[in-house]
Amino acid sequence: MNTIFSGLILGGAFGYVLERAGFGNPCKLTAQFRLTDWSVFKVMFTAIVFAAVGLMIVERLGLIDASDLFVPPAFLGAAALGGALVGAGFAIGGYCPGTSVVGLMSGRIDAGIFLVGLLIGTVVFSGLYPFIESLTSLGEYAKADALPEALNISDIWVNAVMILAAVGVFIFGTWMEKKSSGPVTSQFTNH
Repeated sequence: MNTIFSGLILGGAFGYVLERAGFGNPCKLTAQFRLTDWSVFKVMFTAIVFAAVGLMIVERLGLIDASDLFVPPAFLGAAALGGALVGAGFAIGGYCPGTSVVGLMSGRIDAGIFLVGLLIGTVVFSGLYPFIESLTSLGEYAKADALPEALNISDIWVNAVMILAAVGVFIFGTWMEKKSSGPVTSQFTNH
């Protein structure tokens, strides 16, 4: 019961942060595909770097043992196919699964319609699963569980490169935002 309760609390807090960042608005979300609003890139890259560096630090302090963490197998082909499909849905509909819930809770009808489509797609996928199951394990990479292991380098180097890449994304993204005319607004925006 505590697991469910903590999940609801953390999910609600995460949704609140997404809404405050404007990620319940499809105009803001699709602007990332036009490279006119880099907020999503910046937020997600910051979260990835924070988690990776934080995990490295708590591991080095001996607070956790990385071998105790579950790392799902890497299916590169399946991830690429799934990423392309989710990305296409994101670009067309203006939402990803999480932001559609945020949009719906913010009172956006289009987010509710997107969420209904997402649920219908999930049911269709589950019905087709026996026929496409082989695609879900396409391109398995079994040589390593993590990037430092795969590249045979220290996790410090991987994190240093990610930090530099994040700084580059922030600088380049800010430059692109200034260069563009700004985020596209819509008459249907309720913010």
